[in-house]
Amino acid sequence: MKLPKPPNLPEKPLKPNFFHGHRKPSRNRPVVHGGLFSNRQYLSRDSPQSQSNAVTNRTPFDLRKWDPQSRPRPSPPPSPPSATISAASERLSPIARFVLDAFRKNQNHWGPSVVSELNKLRRVTPSTVAEVLKVGNNAAVAAKFFHWAGKQKGYRHDFASYNAFAYCLNRTGNFRAADQLPELMDSQGRPPSEKQFEILIRMHADNKRGLRVYYVYEKMNKFGFKPSVFLYNRIMDALMKCGYFDLALAVYDDFREDGLVEERTTFMILVKGLCKAGRMEEMLEIAQRMRDDLCKPDVFAYTAMIKTLVSEGNIDGSLRVWEEMKRDEVKPDVMAYGTLVVGLCKDGRVERGYELFVEMKAKEVLIDREIYRVLIEGFVADGKVRCACDLWEDLVGSGYIADLGIYNAVIKGLCTVSQVDKAYKLFQVAVEEELEPDFETLSPIMVAYVVMKRLSDFLELLERIREFGYPVADYLSQFFKFLCADEEKRTIALDVFDVLKTKGHGSVCVCNILMEALYKMGDIEKSLSLLSEMREFGFEPDSSSYSIAISCSIEKGKVQEACSYHEKITEMSCVPSIAAYLSLARGLSQIGEIDAVMLLVRECLGNVESGPREFMYALRVCHVCKASSAETVMEVLDEMNQEGACISEVIYCAIISGMSKHGTIKAAREVFAELKNRKIMTEAEMVVYDEMLVEQTKKKTADLVLSGIKFFGLESKLRAKVKFPCQWR
Repeated sequence: MKLPKPPNLPEKPLKPNFFHGHRKPSRNRPVVHGGLFSNRQYLSRDSPQSQSNAVTNRTPFDLRKWDPQSRPRPSPPPSPPSATISAASERLSPIARFVLDAFRKNQNHWGPSVVSELNKLRRVTPSTVAEVLKVGNNAAVAAKFFHWAGKQKGYRHDFASYNAFAYCLNRTGNFRAADQLPELMDSQGRPPSEKQFEILIRMHADNKRGLRVYYVYEKMNKFGFKPSVFLYNRIMDALMKCGYFDLALAVYDDFREDGLVEERTTFMILVKGLCKAGRMEEMLEIAQRMRDDLCKPDVFAYTAMIKTLVSEGNIDGSLRVWEEMKRDEVKPDVMAYGTLVVGLCKDGRVERGYELFVEMKAKEVLIDREIYRVLIEGFVADGKVRCACDLWEDLVGSGYIADLGIYNAVIKGLCTVSQVDKAYKLFQVAVEEELEPDFETLSPIMVAYVVMKRLSDFLELLERIREFGYPVADYLSQFFKFLCADEEKRTIALDVFDVLKTKGHGSVCVCNILMEALYKMGDIEKSLSLLSEMREFGFEPDSSSYSIAISCSIEKGKVQEACSYHEKITEMSCVPSIAAYLSLARGLSQIGEIDAVMLLVRECLGNVESGPREFMYALRVCHVCKASSAETVMEVLDEMNQEGACISEVIYCAIISGMSKHGTIKAAREVFAELKNRKIMTEAEMVVYDEMLVEQTKKKTADLVLSGIKFFGLESKLRAKVKFPCQWR
């Protein structure tokens, strides 16, 4: 029995503790007190008076009392966010935090200052190295520190420090260097174990680097290690997921040669991978081997195979697996049925999916709402609206509440068979059930009203949409965009707009949609008239309106008017559309404004992120004209043909501009002649652009002469010659 301590005996003094810095200082362990790592204050063992008198002496360092949490610290000066201690660093040991602080003080750059800081520690242990490397994010500094630690007298890295170094290299993207750690370990007298290879394989598998996984696997064999069943599964799974199916099968052959026994996981990895690759015969062989050596696949295994095949779009393969499941007398569950039905409906085989639906009904298998939805959508897509409505009734009778997707499908189907009144009632039911219908719900009803010329009902529907709080302007924009996408319904869209503008319904977006539709229909006059009518409606045209007007004006041959629209867009600090840039460049080239065309090309490429390819090639053609060679220009034009870019008027203007500045008329004519021989340029175009070439060359020559006169200061003599021509005879 332990006797109680006598009350008169003094308490046992507190043992010195390295963490709290209570050990007696020595010559090799100076004292340090301080706050955060970025604000350390060094204090010597001398008295304060002697310390103040010897400021220039080097202050000794004592790690025993270095604890940022043990003393109240003065308010440090504001430091950048990178200097603050992370939450992960707070959980480290004091020595590891000191090392990280040394890195931070030197901005994560290894150098003499870092080494001098680390030399104060006398020594670091492998556990400290592992701690530092686990939180390090600079591969260069981590490698230098790892090497510095290894040069300590009597020090050897352990497996933990090597593993931490591998994780650090992988975390910073230096996974190829991490793969060389086994050789490094072997050279330093610590041969790697299977764990080190497993770490590398796991890192590569998590980042989907299949070839690196196989590389580490081959290196593992060179070191004489044979993976375990678990590691073999990890290797094959990574190779299958990355698409290296043949390599995975080669690893499986090595697995069998090593005399290992397959697990259920091994078979499932191979089967799912071969299903993903569509190699059904090999998959069936593996499945048969699974039956012979282990057990027949259960419903979960078959469901996984079907899901993989459906995700890859291999519906025939999924039906083949379904037959194999029946042959094994495995009863499919609701997940297996649902996966196959969804795949069949998405592939357009609604009838086959409905057969499985009837089979589920007969077996009293629970049918979820997703199966109903895909079947209803499939029947509507096939035009079998009655079957879709029957499934709707069966859904409601089964106690389900239809979601918005099912409502949208049935409403769309009813509108296609001119049952718009029933569709509208269904829409009202959806509103009563608080499903918040969207444009996809209302657009079939709106289109049906317009096609059936029930405009009064259409206007009432708009008022109802406004009452529900839906954005009428946005719905109308989407509605007209949907109508104008169909060439047969563009005329109907114009008729509807004539009615809506009298009722105050409209917007700039709607007008732009109709302007573009009229432009595509070839009704240029009506498209431009709509631009002028926009102000009458109280709308201010935007950049899209003027961009369409530019294309319309170019079609009419009014290039000056198109340029005025371009100036209005510029005044609005907006950018024209690419179609407007192309149209305006084509119009300017037709009237011989070569400089204006090239200026427009540069403006477009400067304003638009991905401009037209012919504009990019135009600048390139202009640049290669410096060689004054027709062959170099034709090489660029041949590349344009290979890339599918059009050799248009802009390219001809680029040839004229480049040759008039840097080349010769002869070289430009050789290019035009070659284009005519290839039947890219017609005879008439060659004559027109040859005249433009001569005029542009004269213009550039005159500009050069005037520049020379101004350079030599001969303007006064030129003016005198013009004023008194007789004196110069």
